[in-house]
Amino acid sequence: MKNFKHSMYSVLFLLMTTVMFSQGKIKGTVVDNELGGSLPGVNVKIKGTTSGTSTDIDGKFQLNSTTNSGQVVITFIGYKSITVDYAVSNGQTVDLGTIKLSSDSSEIEEVVIIGKGVIDLAKDRKTPIAVSSIKANEIQAKIGTADITQTMVNTPSVYVSGQAGGFGDSRISVRGFQQDNTAFLLNGQPINGMEDGKMYWSNWSGMADIANAIQIQRGLGSSKLAISSVGGTVNFVTKATELKEGGFMSMGVANDDYFKSTVAYNTGMSKKGWGASFMISHWQGDGYNEGTRGEGQNYFLSVGYKASDKHSFNFLVTGAPQSHDQNFTKRISDYLGFGRKYNNNYGYLNGKYISERTNFYHKPVANFNWDYKINSKMDLSTVLYASWGRGGGTGNYGSGKKSISELNPYTGTNQNTYIDFNQIYANNSADADGIGSSANYAIRASMNNHAWYGVVSNLKTKLNEDLSLNLGLDLRTYHGDHYRQITNFLGLNGWTESRFLRDNNHVIPSPNTLPSATNTVTESYNIDPWHAFFNKAADNQKIDYDYSETITYGGVFGQLEYSKDNLSAFFQGSVSNQSHQRFDYYDYQEDFQDSEKVTNLGYNAKAGGSYKFGVNHSVYVNAGFYNRQPYHDNIYLNFTNEVNESTSNEKILGLEAGYNFKSKRFNASINAYRTTWEDRVVSTSRVITALTETIGTTTLVQGDLVYTSNLGVKQQHTGLELDFTYNPINKFDVRGFASVGNWEYKDDAVSRRFDESNNLLDETRTDVDGGKVGDGAQTTWGLGAKYEIVKGLSIDADWRNYDKLYANSGAIKDNLELPSYDLVDAGITYKMLVGKDNKNSVVFRINMNNVFDEVYLSEITGTPIKSSAFLSGTSGPTYQSAGRVYKGIADGNQGYFGFGRTWNVSLRYNF
Repeated sequence: MKNFKHSMYSVLFLLMTTVMFSQGKIKGTVVDNELGGSLPGVNVKIKGTTSGTSTDIDGKFQLNSTTNSGQVVITFIGYKSITVDYAVSNGQTVDLGTIKLSSDSSEIEEVVIIGKGVIDLAKDRKTPIAVSSIKANEIQAKIGTADITQTMVNTPSVYVSGQAGGFGDSRISVRGFQQDNTAFLLNGQPINGMEDGKMYWSNWSGMADIANAIQIQRGLGSSKLAISSVGGTVNFVTKATELKEGGFMSMGVANDDYFKSTVAYNTGMSKKGWGASFMISHWQGDGYNEGTRGEGQNYFLSVGYKASDKHSFNFLVTGAPQSHDQNFTKRISDYLGFGRKYNNNYGYLNGKYISERTNFYHKPVANFNWDYKINSKMDLSTVLYASWGRGGGTGNYGSGKKSISELNPYTGTNQNTYIDFNQIYANNSADADGIGSSANYAIRASMNNHAWYGVVSNLKTKLNEDLSLNLGLDLRTYHGDHYRQITNFLGLNGWTESRFLRDNNHVIPSPNTLPSATNTVTESYNIDPWHAFFNKAADNQKIDYDYSETITYGGVFGQLEYSKDNLSAFFQGSVSNQSHQRFDYYDYQEDFQDSEKVTNLGYNAKAGGSYKFGVNHSVYVNAGFYNRQPYHDNIYLNFTNEVNESTSNEKILGLEAGYNFKSKRFNASINAYRTTWEDRVVSTSRVITALTETIGTTTLVQGDLVYTSNLGVKQQHTGLELDFTYNPINKFDVRGFASVGNWEYKDDAVSRRFDESNNLLDETRTDVDGGKVGDGAQTTWGLGAKYEIVKGLSIDADWRNYDKLYANSGAIKDNLELPSYDLVDAGITYKMLVGKDNKNSVVFRINMNNVFDEVYLSEITGTPIKSSAFLSGTSGPTYQSAGRVYKGIADGNQGYFGFGRTWNVSLRYNF
């Protein structure tokens, strides 16, 4: 009996084990729904378990199931996730057959396959933010000849201007804050200028070719770094090493003799885990406006290695050497007389075109990503990065400039127009010894070279089912060199100049007692960006100035997030320390060339929460405070080694709340925000040159120093934003956006003057309360649609309206409002499958921007001129009475007209 019981227990145990640990197998093949090609590297996981795998090079997968039925969840970069039901008998294999994935243009969190821990996308944090995303297919379709900033125009509270300056000269504002108050990241790497926080898009002309996605996070954003996210944060996520072998070739043409060709190839990921991707392109064009020719190349190389399931590595290097001629703002009367494309920054020498203003630059960027999956609850992601910039911008040097005088048919008066290089050359050639000085004319280049190295690392750990923690560091070191060199002597053999050498008082006293120095240069330098990268002027061939700076930055950051059921909340904080030092080799005596080192501590803190109710609804609220260090250019006075003692950290407070609705066919979000920015200081100094000068009640004598501090007024930006997408039928998509803002200066603008002992001499207050912030349309509306007529053939169009756009004039009480305007862009795409088994494709695209050729002012700069102002002096006819107004704007104002109708056509072969 006892043996019988043991036998029964053994049989029962065996049956239970068989049921519990049955080894049924599931297999299948995953392909692209449109092209039919296999998809390697696709994630395949049994829902509710840890059992998962990835497809092989042929798109095939196989995994074990411990249950007789369930669901397989299939996800892949850039494709819509799908769930497939299965049923399998014990010990059997079920074939799910061919599973087709369709591309997904609505979400971008899945485009990141390397460095995800340091690329802060909105989806990585469960508490929502105000965000808009743009994926590679839309970037490639609509970018044409424009800067990468143009892809963001169909976004609430975003305004792009400055395109009329030339290739790469556009600017972008977010919620009314300019580029130095918007953070830009490349794969988690900060790319705002270390000296002034600005962006120069000509250095990033290859971004349209290499970007996998762009995410615009308006307001506080999800970044954990101590960065300038006042207006928002823009994440550029580039391509990495592709998993599948293939590539593409493309060619495009556009208005004004624009041409671009590109070739790219991916080796695919080998069975040993190695892969490489590369791309190279060339572009050139005459530019929309006169005298804005440009030319450049883009290159990209990425090498990836997956050592194991725990370790992945990727090395990337990219660059975009370019040169482009520039156009500066003009009076409206100049455009009305000589045409909206008028530019007087160029001329001809013996029939050969020469531009006085050319920007040339080459800035390779490299980064090395390491993703380490420590265990099931802990991940470490690190990026090491570097950039090396070489180049600058040309301009006139000396007072011997000559221009051609022409009649302006609009004003009826003669004025200087194009540069008379023939006369300049003749004057220079007649110089007795051929060595020019301040009375002559040459073309110089202002060089801005740098070397920048950094590391960002983030450790993410799941403390329990509801709580996760991120900890990380952000280290940077930057060295910049700035000097001038001659690029064209225009008939001279050299150039000579003298200057006084400053001491630790930093100023030229009156009367002067400082020693002087003289130098003569005889070499001119090529402005080709490739040449400029490898060739630098010798110290004895530099003119006007020669200084450098070193900036070091160290920061730590952390984020704690709680998420359970329908509730989520987070807290983020960071602390950073910056040090600055300036070195002036040209204008200082040798003993005084090194400035005092300045160190500043800053921090920020953000917190928020969200709640989901029902299946489709969620609400959120976020708040943040930034205590931000001043930029390097505000720390030292008047481009000298003198430290600005009046600078202090700037204070930014952000509050925002929103509501999101998501369903199968309709998604919408409404956001409200309030941001204040204060405690900005810009200071200058001067020497008293008169025998005496009284400021306030204090009498100063010749040689005394006076410091002027302009305490930047408070800015307050409030607004509402709406964006939505609607898919009423499978082949028709609609999207729209609206933003209504009220961006104003608050209180008084304060100017204070101090003596050398920091005694207050006087204080002037100017009422600017309620003055409108310029350089961005405060009200925008947009509507777009895309319709697939037949399989492979689609049309799309976007309409935008810009209103409440004010002049870029700084803090003034009564700013100038520009006329509102509308723009319509449209495009046609045809995609044809070709090759064996239709695995390749040809894509043909036509774009037309500003379809109705709207004539509009895109920006006004400088002190605005009212139509009631006198044409000249303090009496006589006004602009209004003389008929010298354009759409209500006095024609003496300076600015840009926007582009008229433009077009581009491209052909792309994918293989």
